[in-house]
Amino acid sequence: MEIFYFSYQIEFEADVPEDIRVVVGIDFGTTYSSFAYAHVQTCEVITNDDWPGRKGPLKINTVLQYDENFNNVIAWGSQALVGEPQRRRKKTAANSSKPIELFKLHLGNIPEEQKVKLPPNCPAEKAITDYLREMEEVERRWPGIDFFNHVRFVVTVPAEFTESTKTIMRKCVYDAGLIKSLGTQNLKFTTEPEAAALYCIKSLKEQDLTTGATYLVVDCGGGTVDLTVRKLLDDNQIGETTERSGDFCGGTYVDKEFLKYLESKVGEYAMKMLRDKHYGQLHYMIHQFCERVKIPFTGESSDFKTYELDIEKNCPALKQYVSGQAREELSDEEEWIIELDFSTVKRFFDPVVERILRLIEAQLDKSRYCSVMFVVGGFSESKYLQKRIKQKFKSCRVVIPPHPMAAIVRGAVEYGLNADAIKTRVLKWTYGVQTYPKFQRGDPPSRKTSDGRIYKFHLMAKRGLEVEVNQKFSTTLYPVYPDQKSILFKFFYTTKFTASYCDEPEMSVLGEFEVDLPDTHLGLDRPVSLHLCFGAMEIIAVARNETNGKIYHTTFKLEF
Repeated sequence: MEIFYFSYQIEFEADVPEDIRVVVGIDFGTTYSSFAYAHVQTCEVITNDDWPGRKGPLKINTVLQYDENFNNVIAWGSQALVGEPQRRRKKTAANSSKPIELFKLHLGNIPEEQKVKLPPNCPAEKAITDYLREMEEVERRWPGIDFFNHVRFVVTVPAEFTESTKTIMRKCVYDAGLIKSLGTQNLKFTTEPEAAALYCIKSLKEQDLTTGATYLVVDCGGGTVDLTVRKLLDDNQIGETTERSGDFCGGTYVDKEFLKYLESKVGEYAMKMLRDKHYGQLHYMIHQFCERVKIPFTGESSDFKTYELDIEKNCPALKQYVSGQAREELSDEEEWIIELDFSTVKRFFDPVVERILRLIEAQLDKSRYCSVMFVVGGFSESKYLQKRIKQKFKSCRVVIPPHPMAAIVRGAVEYGLNADAIKTRVLKWTYGVQTYPKFQRGDPPSRKTSDGRIYKFHLMAKRGLEVEVNQKFSTTLYPVYPDQKSILFKFFYTTKFTASYCDEPEMSVLGEFEVDLPDTHLGLDRPVSLHLCFGAMEIIAVARNETNGKIYHTTFKLEF
C-alpha cells in the first residue's frame, strides 16, 4: 500500500475506483480568488462570475470581515470592504472588526515586516479556512451530486510554497468542509505556473509550436509572480525543463508604493490611524487609484493625465489626523489635493516591474531555446508591464492569452480533468533521509556520538532533476543494532543541491516514518527498502521489509 504523508497524523486513502462527476479548480490568491468547474461528461470549463451581491467579475476579493471577537464571518469578498454588508447576516455581535486581507502572505517565506499583521485570535490558517468555507457555499450548485464523493478539488499554490505549506492548505480545505477526510485523494494540488501552462496549451497551435518546443509561462498575480519553462510533448502532454521560480512582486506592490508616497505627504501617524479606524475609506482610495491610474497606465507620458487625489472627496476621514507642516501645505496651498504626475506614478511601477524582468531573464538564461512567452494573471493586464516585457525580450514572442486573469483557475480544472497532461516536473528541493552510520576517519569529531556513530543526510533525490510523474527514487537501509524491533526514518529536504548533515542551514524536516522490524534473530541482515515518489504535487512514500516482503505504513508527522 502506498501512502501520502502529511501532518496531523493523516492516513491517506488507498486508490479506489472513482466516480468523479465534477472537477472544481480553486485559485486562492493573495488579493483576489476564484473558482472554475467542469462536468466530466462535457469537460467544458466554466469560470464562476456570480458572487454574493456581485455578478460579472471572474475573481472576488480575498477579504473577510468578522464580528468583533473573530468568532464568525459576517461578510466576505467585495462586501467585506463596504460599510454595511448587504449579504445575509449571521447571528453575531453588533460590532464588527476591521477586514482581514493579505493573509495568504503568511504562508510564504518572506520577511515578517512584509506580512500584514493579523489579530492574535485570527491566525492565517483560521482566515484561510473561513474564506474557503464561505466560498464552498457558492460552489454547492450541482443537484444530484454527492459533494464528498463525486467532486474533485484542485487547489493551486505558488511555486515557492514548501511541502509544509501544502500540508497547511490541505488541513484548511478539510476544516472548511470541502473534503470528507484529510486523506482523501479527491483533493489535488498543482502550482500556479503549472496550471497556467496547462491553460496555455490551447494557444500553442496558434503559435505554430510543435512537439519538443519550449515555452515560458509568467504568472503575474496580486502578491506573487511565478515562472516555469515547459516543453510540449506528444499527445498534448507537457514537461518541465527548468526549476520553477517565483517572488513576491505582484501587482499589490504597486499599490504599496502608492501608499508609501501618500504617507510621505500626510505623515506616518495619519496613515496608521486611517488603517486602524477607517479601513473602508482607505480601500476605496486604493480602488480609485487602481481604476483611474494603475490599470490604464501605459508608460507613455503622452497617454497620461495627471491624477488629482482629492482627499476631501475620496478619503475625508484622513484630514483629521494630518498635522504640522503636512497639514499647512495640504490645507493652504494644495486644498487637500495630491497630484500624481507621470514620473511619480512611473516610480510606483518600476521597482516592481524590474524585479519581474529579472525573474524572466533568469528563467530564460536557463532555457535559451524558449521562443514564446505567455504572460497571465491579474497584473499581466497592465499595459506598462506588457510593454516593458516586450521591450526587454524582443527575441521572444510575448503572448497574452484570452482571459489572462482566469488562466490559473481554468488550468487547475484542466489538471483535474487530465492530470496525465503533466509528464515531468523539476524537483525544487533536495530530499533525503537521516542515517546513523559508524564514525569514520575524516568525519567531524564534534559530531561523534557516545556509541561511536554519526548522524548524516543520505541523499535520495537531487534538486533540479527532471522527473516523470510518479517516478520513484529508492534506497536500502539496515537496522543499526541487531536486536532493534523497529526503525524510525526521518526525512528532510533542503534548498541546497547536496548536504552532509540534517541540521545544516536551509534544511527542513519533511517527516517521520516508522517501520516494524521483527525477526530479530537475523541481526543486522534485515534490509528495508525506501521509496519516494516525486512528480505528483504531493510526495508518496513506501517502505518494504525485504526479509518478509511486507509493506509497512504508518502515520506521518510533518513538522513546520
